[in-house]
Amino acid sequence: MNWLPSFLIHILVMLSLARILGSFARQLHQPAVLGEIIGGIILGPTVFGALAPALQPAVFPPSGDAFHLLNALAQLGLIAFVFIAGMEVDLDCIRGREKGAISTSICGIVLPFALGYAVVILIPDLWRISIEDRQLFALFMGTALSISALPVIARILMDLDLMRSELGGIIMIAATINDIFGWCAFALILTSLKASISPSLDLILTVGMLALAFSVLYFIKRKGINPVEPLWGGIIDLIALAMLTASLASQLMGGHGIVAAFLAGLILSERRSRKESILKRIYLPVMTILTPIYFVSVGLKTDFAADFDATIVLLIFAVACAGKIVGASLGATAAGIENRKALAVGFGLNARGAMEIALASAALHYGLIEAHIFVGLVIMALATTVICSIGLPWLMKTRPVSPKAWDPLPLHEQAGSYNYLES
Repeated sequence: MNWLPSFLIHILVMLSLARILGSFARQLHQPAVLGEIIGGIILGPTVFGALAPALQPAVFPPSGDAFHLLNALAQLGLIAFVFIAGMEVDLDCIRGREKGAISTSICGIVLPFALGYAVVILIPDLWRISIEDRQLFALFMGTALSISALPVIARILMDLDLMRSELGGIIMIAATINDIFGWCAFALILTSLKASISPSLDLILTVGMLALAFSVLYFIKRKGINPVEPLWGGIIDLIALAMLTASLASQLMGGHGIVAAFLAGLILSERRSRKESILKRIYLPVMTILTPIYFVSVGLKTDFAADFDATIVLLIFAVACAGKIVGASLGATAAGIENRKALAVGFGLNARGAMEIALASAALHYGLIEAHIFVGLVIMALATTVICSIGLPWLMKTRPVSPKAWDPLPLHEQAGSYNYLES
């Protein structure tokens, strides 16, 4: 147990810096994850390693018991964060707003996916990837550029008092569909990378998991099942618990556990009383301890200077913004929304935030992408979040996003603290 003191020191230093820089980011009207990742960059090889190349690996060794325990804790933080993100999805926002949201959702997925896929296929040598199947990498890039950051977008809309407006409803519906599509597509992509079991069996298990999740949601929404009733509520709880258990087991065995965690949260989001009880117990420990450790570890394990490729970074950023802003804006315009508000929809959906970073981290872990692409995706995720938090208030002619928007509270409690309508 001689590794325990160093492990506790690591946690103390990481959480302290995450807290300080996260608070500073909130004062700049940005989410805390921006400061947490910068904290990891400072502690990691990018800054600390450059200033003290012999000392940095001694303080944060790249191997050993403390390293493995810290890595396991960070992975647990990733699973917990994605699970909570799934629980914060509100599928009721789709009801009554389907007309304007369908074209926005489709265009907001198709155009960025097509552009992300095309830039890999058309200029394959630029990416310098070792993965043999470029088609698989192209599909991943299309998927990565298609998602949005639902928790970040929801907090911005609530803070600007837009959550229950028609515009806010369209943005939330499109962001929900984007995230569900992205994580499901990512699960299917990862089935091609696992060598431990037959690819066909892996595909069957993945499709079966997705089918189970959406079957439960379909019966709840379309068949009028009341999840508060003891029988159906218990069944939903058991399915979600089984998926969360499968997520943890899969992650420990090197599988894609984050997808099952997201689906478990998505299913439990329909159990309103249960959802509130679970969030009250786990939200603050996860968002103030586990999640900051995970996001600090993102910067801690990557050399953002050595792996920085300006061409890759600028290309990913430009394609991501063009695809999402133009695609979602065109979809909103087709739904009859006037130009300025349609552009606001595009800016709102352009925020990638922590969801993009979680996706990129998983892709890096499974060998689907390499460090220089991971750095480009992380920078794009942070930059698009900043652009959304600045551009959306400007387009809607409201005040800037307040620091209070990024308080570590569940969305339903945060909505209450702003005296908004019921979520």
